[in-house]
Formats: sequence, C-alpha cells, structure tokens
Amino acid sequence: MSADNNTSEPIDPRELARLQLYQVIASIPVGKVASYGQLANLAGQTGAARWVGYCLRHLPKDSSLPWQRVITASGKLAFPQQSEGYWRQRNLLESEGVTLFNHKVNMRDFQWQP
Repeated sequence: MSADNNTSEPIDPRELARLQLYQVIASIPVGKVASYGQLANLAGQTGAARWVGYCLRHLPKDSSLPWQRVITASGKLAFPQQSEGYWRQRNLLESEGVTLFNHKVNMRDFQWQP
C-alpha cells in the first residue's frame, strides 16, 4: 500500500459551505464591515443571510474569526441595543476605527468591497 493512498471521505456540502463562509469572514479587513447577505453571496450561498447569522451564532467560543465585522445591510448591529452583545460588538468595531452614528455604521464609508 502506498503512503499517498487517499481514502478520505468526501466533505459534506454543508460543511464545505460553512468553511467557505469562514474564509470570507476571515478576509474582512480591520476597519471594514460586511453584511450578512453580502457574505452569503461571496460564499456562494445567494440569499442565505439568515444562514450566515446561524453560522456566526454557533461559532466556537475560542474562534478567532472577526465576527464583529458582520452587520445588517442597513448598517445596524444585529444585537438589541442595550444588550451585552451589542456593546461588545460596538466596542470592538470602534477599536478598529469603525464609527456608529445613531446606532448605525455608514455602509458607504465602511462596507468592505472585495
């Protein structure tokens, strides 16, 4: 038997899609944001903005993905305004130079255009 015998099982298409999404999220540069729908499209999952939210909600606690750079298409953070998650995301974004005015990010100024 040769050492290069590849007997691995094929990757589940759902897992492959999730991995593609994670690669796209990892590409969002500091100081920029992307919308859920934009990321779905870039990951080849057109119209699956809610799926992006689901994947982010289920990230491992120790994930290094820049989840804070993912916001709604209107520029709002998805967390309720007075929640701990909202303030955590807002503080992370502001530390990266992304500003919010009236609880919104100006997408013209900060949206990532790959």
